[in-house]
Amino acid sequence: MDISTLIIIAVLVVVVFYVISVYNRLVALRNRYQNGFAQIEVQLKRRYDLIPNLVETAKAYLSHERETLEAVIAARNGAVDGLKQASQNPGDARSMNLLANAEGALKNAMGRLNVTVEAYPDLKASQNMQQLSEELSSTENKVAFARQAYNDAVTAYNAYRQSFPPVVLAGAFGHGSDAALLEFADSAAIQDAPKVSF
Repeated sequence: MDISTLIIIAVLVVVVFYVISVYNRLVALRNRYQNGFAQIEVQLKRRYDLIPNLVETAKAYLSHERETLEAVIAARNGAVDGLKQASQNPGDARSMNLLANAEGALKNAMGRLNVTVEAYPDLKASQNMQQLSEELSSTENKVAFARQAYNDAVTAYNAYRQSFPPVVLAGAFGHGSDAALLEFADSAAIQDAPKVSF
């Protein structure tokens, strides 16, 4: 073997190792944002499980506010469905948009419930209602942190996938499109700590 053959083999080996490195990094970054979405899913499920308890607690006091309570449950069920669709394909723009819209409807329904509850001092003072409110507030904070971690992971994935030379190889490795951020309609307001008061 002459020196030019060795150089060609060495260059080919370096290129193969680089291609393998690009593939492995894309897979690792995709797994990271999918794990980030799984963390959001855990917190959203926890919140969805708290909402029926909150509604049940409020039912005794708000018997003539049935429409508000039904709207909360309907919005909660819509958000559960949105989460199921999004969890099947985290990062998909359509799925993330459906989830964000469902979360917006739930936030609006919960806001109407909060306004209604304000008019009932006995309900606000209820130990069970206070405990549920505290858990819900804590969960809202966890959702915000999990969403931030997910969006950070998606941004890292997209930045790497779009950079050169990975952009040339990404499509061939099954990474043909960017992952979608999870942005709720109230992205600016969500930076503040949630205020749940019953």
